[in-house]
Amino acid sequence: MSRFKSDFLRVLDERGFIHQVSDETGLDELFCKETVSAYIGFDPTAASLHAGGLIQIMMLYWMQKTGHRPVALMGGGTGMVGDPSFKDEARKLMTPETIQSNIDGIKQVFANYLTFGDGPRDALMVNNAEWLLPLNYLEFLRDVGQHFSVNRMLSFDSVKQRLDREQSLSFLEFNYMILQAYDFVELNKRYGLRLQMGGSDQWGNIINGLDLGHRMGTPQLYALTSPLLTTASGAKMGKSMNGAVWLNADMLSAYDFWQYWRNTEDADVERFLKLYTTLPLDEVARLAALAGSEINEAKKVLATEITAMLHGRAAAEQAAETARKTFEEGTTADTLPSVSIDGATLAAGVGILSLFVTAGLAASNGEARRHVQGGAVRVNDQPVSDDRRLITSADVTADGVVKLSLGKKKHVLVRPA
Repeated sequence: MSRFKSDFLRVLDERGFIHQVSDETGLDELFCKETVSAYIGFDPTAASLHAGGLIQIMMLYWMQKTGHRPVALMGGGTGMVGDPSFKDEARKLMTPETIQSNIDGIKQVFANYLTFGDGPRDALMVNNAEWLLPLNYLEFLRDVGQHFSVNRMLSFDSVKQRLDREQSLSFLEFNYMILQAYDFVELNKRYGLRLQMGGSDQWGNIINGLDLGHRMGTPQLYALTSPLLTTASGAKMGKSMNGAVWLNADMLSAYDFWQYWRNTEDADVERFLKLYTTLPLDEVARLAALAGSEINEAKKVLATEITAMLHGRAAAEQAAETARKTFEEGTTADTLPSVSIDGATLAAGVGILSLFVTAGLAASNGEARRHVQGGAVRVNDQPVSDDRRLITSADVTADGVVKLSLGKKKHVLVRPA
């Protein structure tokens, strides 16, 4: 039985999204009596978000689903400074052009989860560059900076960790928490936002915004954070053996995205079904109760449901079918990820190591060599033990491809061009 009366907080509570709330009773009452606008900030540090950010996107999804207005705040202004929270060193500064390009890439994902428009419950996407870039520095220091205690800012964990390790924290980065707090005040003034949500590592920054709002005369503002997630074995969410699990299809195929979730550890299945799918909780409980090899069926449902929300139902079902053909029938599915290689180059012969790098199955020749030595490499389903082996036209199958495999679950087709 949830401790909340409002639909939104009850859903978040039951599905495991809540880590901290600044005023549970007050926020619950607010959600019960009016349409609430809330936001989460996203840093444009890459052209796509990765799977680690999905929990935040799902929180915005449930905001709208329960009758409220979600706002995705793009950090076009703060991105010029860089969030120093829990970073060992300063982020590399980005040009305005890079920031805008990254924002354009990130926007593609949100339309799959939220309905945007001009209605009272339609989602908004806002860029804090709108109010941060025109700021007059001296006015900002006088009007906003006066409300911040340096003593208190130095006590924040995100700052203390850098200083305790004697790692440099630039004045530029130190300003970030002031700018983020000011965002909350400005969003309340412009759009009536009352709640900021984020990961638990952002709690101090969000509370700063509440305090600043109180000092600058806003209505009461609220904070809600989600737990920082790792897998059952302690791995960081959104990271795979081959790097980040990107959400944009041009950076990671729907098939590879599906496979990431299909490989979920047994202990994580129930938690991930609650957080990352919209399946009813009784169905989640049924799937989570599957034991032994049957848990793999739950993992397939998990992978398909998450992929369907991001890439569409058709792409998700195609990924599931590709996996079934590849693993259960042993056939070469033409929907597997593929790369093209010049036919003349293939005729002359290409080293197995460099081909694995080209196919994205290894980051370097050294890594590919280790995979060969570990017995994880196959060509056309046949194991390869010689790291000097050449792949030639003779390896092209009747399907017109060369199938490269790393372990049992990563496959790429090489197509002569």
